[in-house]
Amino acid sequence: AMTENDLTEKSITPMGGFSHYGEVTQDWVMLKGCVMGCRKRLITMRKSLLPQVSRKAQEKIELKFIDTASKMGHGRFQTSEEKA
Repeated sequence: AMTENDLTEKSITPMGGFSHYGEVTQDWVMLKGCVMGCRKRLITMRKSLLPQVSRKAQEKIELKFIDTASKMGHGRFQTSEEKA
């Protein structure tokens, strides 16, 4: 996962894995906002039945940085190469 501003090729999984989940090894989708329910819950996504016309729905998202520092402890490093 890399962005225009952060050209470092890195995995989406933070160092040490996600808390109470582990490492993400399969395909993934990044959602804006939150998803109701318990963690590891199956989520079914479908195309909206109504056209989204609100300003918020049509906003172009510009992803600048993906934080992959450890979520446990201080989390100073983004990759294992930085840590070494």
